[in-house]
Amino acid sequence: MRFQLLILISALLLPAGVTTAEPETVPLRMAVEYSNHAAVVYAAREKGWFAETGLEVEAYEAYVTGMALAASLARGEINSAYLCLVPAITAYANASVPIRIVAGTHRDGYGLVVDPEKIKDVRDLEKPEIRIGCVREGGAVDIVLRKLIDVRGLDKEAILDRTVRMNPAQLVISLQTGRIDGAFLPEHYATMAEAPGFRMLVESREVWPGMPGSVLVVRKQLLDEHPETVEKLVGVSREAAGWINDHPAKAAEIVAAVFRSGEEAVFPAAAAGAAGKLSPSAKTMARSMARLDYRDDLSPDEVQAVIDYLADLGYIAESFPAAEILDLRFAPR
Repeated sequence: MRFQLLILISALLLPAGVTTAEPETVPLRMAVEYSNHAAVVYAAREKGWFAETGLEVEAYEAYVTGMALAASLARGEINSAYLCLVPAITAYANASVPIRIVAGTHRDGYGLVVDPEKIKDVRDLEKPEIRIGCVREGGAVDIVLRKLIDVRGLDKEAILDRTVRMNPAQLVISLQTGRIDGAFLPEHYATMAEAPGFRMLVESREVWPGMPGSVLVVRKQLLDEHPETVEKLVGVSREAAGWINDHPAKAAEIVAAVFRSGEEAVFPAAAAGAAGKLSPSAKTMARSMARLDYRDDLSPDEVQAVIDYLADLGYIAESFPAAEILDLRFAPR
């Protein structure tokens, strides 16, 4: 791995007789979103890179939505997490959760899937007989819905007043059983919803090109007291993103197997049943993952744009400088 190679080179360049003490690595209590947004974690875990890098994952949990994961962060149950940028920002701004964003994990990865017999154009979303679904307010997909309304000049009240709120797995099932006519979904759920008779009408990149998707966050205490642990974690994430891009078919097989196995403990438990009914094939997962851009870079300007938009929507009380929540000291130079 390139990350380990850099460490080896640094050691070889030390003067003769000089040794360095191995920094203490604190155990990680990690959480991820139950979707292929967390593909870097699933790939790294399968390849054994956490252990190989000297990281101990003491606890591991998967959450159906980023909002549920953010609530766990607020309770202090975990010290590191891979979740969408939007709930990370709202957790910090609204609940004063002491977290820092240390890397990105992907761009894009959200979409609107519809019954094409009932919704042929985004303007059809304004029709009173059309039923659409989305995750609850303040989720990343909800931001895509709001951005679509802004960019296309749609009737906000007509659409939002009739939007039902469910978790992603429930939205897929509701769409396929005819309870709703369209659903705003994160991947991999969006691609899974594209079963025969349904189509992706809008992808997030069409309304917010290069939209920052998920990020790696850690609690501030972990970063302050064990920066070497965070540096290793960022390095593993970077390595996994590169591997996914170099080996898309193999990566899709690994990630699809995670959701087919049913071995993941999914929280909140009430949503696990619906999530467990959705078992993507490797082919479906590959198509879904191709809609994401796996990369760890993240700029303050990109994060600031999201913060400002959340403030405009009233999802956070006021905007704040991105530097408050960002710590990119381990970003590639």
